[in-house]
Amino acid sequence: MKENTPFYQSLIAFVRQQFPHKEFVGLHEPVFLANEKQYVVDAIDSTFVSSVGAYVNRFEEMMTEITGAKFAVAVVNGTNALHLALLLGGVKEGEEVLSQSLTFIATANAISYCGASPVFIDVDRDTMGLSPKAVLGFLEQHAERRGDATYNKNTGRRIAACVPMHTFGFPCRVDELREICDHWNIKLIEDAAESLGSYYKGKHTGRFGQLGVFSFNGNKIVTSGGGGAIVTDDEDLAKKAKHLTTQAKVPHRWEFVHDAIGYNYRMPNLNAALACAQLEQLTMFLDNKRELALRYTSFFKDSPLLYAQEIEGAKANYWLNAVICRDKEQRDELLEFTNSNGVMSRPIWELMNRLPMFKNEVRDALENSIWLADRVVNIPSGVSVAR
Repeated sequence: MKENTPFYQSLIAFVRQQFPHKEFVGLHEPVFLANEKQYVVDAIDSTFVSSVGAYVNRFEEMMTEITGAKFAVAVVNGTNALHLALLLGGVKEGEEVLSQSLTFIATANAISYCGASPVFIDVDRDTMGLSPKAVLGFLEQHAERRGDATYNKNTGRRIAACVPMHTFGFPCRVDELREICDHWNIKLIEDAAESLGSYYKGKHTGRFGQLGVFSFNGNKIVTSGGGGAIVTDDEDLAKKAKHLTTQAKVPHRWEFVHDAIGYNYRMPNLNAALACAQLEQLTMFLDNKRELALRYTSFFKDSPLLYAQEIEGAKANYWLNAVICRDKEQRDELLEFTNSNGVMSRPIWELMNRLPMFKNEVRDALENSIWLADRVVNIPSGVSVAR
């Protein structure tokens, strides 16, 4: 600890320079600089504050403009977006979904909501996202084709989908994953919850699979308080998504007729109003965060910590900046020192297979996941309004 104390002190001072006038520097606080209050008041004055309103429609239009997807469907949060995307992708009870153990729990939870079982596959160290090499290795060893479907030879269950997550906004090698999934006839559904404004090989995340989902939680790069979105180029899936998110109600001037099991997943107009005002500032937010990333890059050069950066071909939004420590002991030292000195930091999530409800799920060796879980720390990453 003592040998690293001078560096930790310099880190605290550096972070405070980036976020001046804050007694406690949070990890990623929202900033409201433009039309947020105006749009929310306008939504209130319109009396359309629930799941129908002009801002919901505008939000969906803005998401198609930003991502390049043909269709976007507004939902209440990113977890619900992923749940619905899995259902739309045909995931059924008793099936399996390939994903990563190094992820936020919402990824695994959404799979469970479908009655399916997650299969935890390792990540790449440089992206912290699902590893194409690991996925291919698992399929070649444990899967077989039966007609137009793929099954796990050991469990006998169909492998219905694959859900990579773009960790902290860093794009994974999603094009390679798509090729593998296409070959094995497995649906690719992207958990792009953290990667609004991130691109891989010139294409926005969430656009490589059949469906992609985004989150607009309070800690995201753009927030609607609570909110999510599904994007797709498939018009039929988009129409079905909108139908299911509104309780599967058949349109009628006064009758209440529903033709399927639906969900109350539609984003309220109040939240959409806030989201629209935030999306108008997305380019500025991204530029601001990239400038911060460049300053962090310079600061951590030749330091005891490795600063995580985008891989070749990727353009990350740097939602959460991350450093990689030498080992778990140094990780814990860093967490203790920063949080005790008014600068918030946090470790990466607990691996899903270490949680009681997922401890018996199928997994590979997870070597990189375990290595990263012992070493990764997030540091303050918000938009700095002082610059």
